Amino acid sequence: QVQLVESGGGLVQAGGSLRLSCAASGIILSIERMGWYRQAPGKQRELVARMTSGGSPNYADSVKGRFTISGDNAKKMMYLQMNSLKFEDTAVYYCKLEEYKDYVGRRVTLDRWGQGTLVTVSS
Repeated sequence: QVQLVESGGGLVQAGGSLRLSCAASGIILSIERMGWYRQAPGKQRELVARMTSGGSPNYADSVKGRFTISGDNAKKMMYLQMNSLKFEDTAVYYCKLEEYKDYVGRRVTLDRWGQGTLVTVSS
C-alpha cells in the first residue's frame, strides 16, 4: 500500500519561503511521475507543478520562477520549494504520486494523494 505524508506547511509573511516535503512509503523503487496541487478556500484544486523522471517540470503560470519541484528517489521524497510567496499562494497543498516503479521494475500508475498541508501567506 503506497502512502504519502506531507509536511512543511505553515504561516509565512509575503516574500518569504517554505519547502514542502512529501514522503512516499510502500513498495516503491523510484518515483516516475508526481505533482503538487493546491486548493484555496472556495476554489477548485489546481495543478501547481508536475514532473516526470528524466523530463522537464511543468509549472502553473502563477508560480513560474518562484516554485521548484524536485524528487529524491533514494529517500522516496518529493519536494516543493516555494520562494517569493504571495498572499494568493495561500491554500492547502497536496502531493500526488502518479507513477512509480516497483522493486521488480514494473511501472505502476495510480492517483495517490497526500493528506494536504496548509500554507498561509500573510500580506
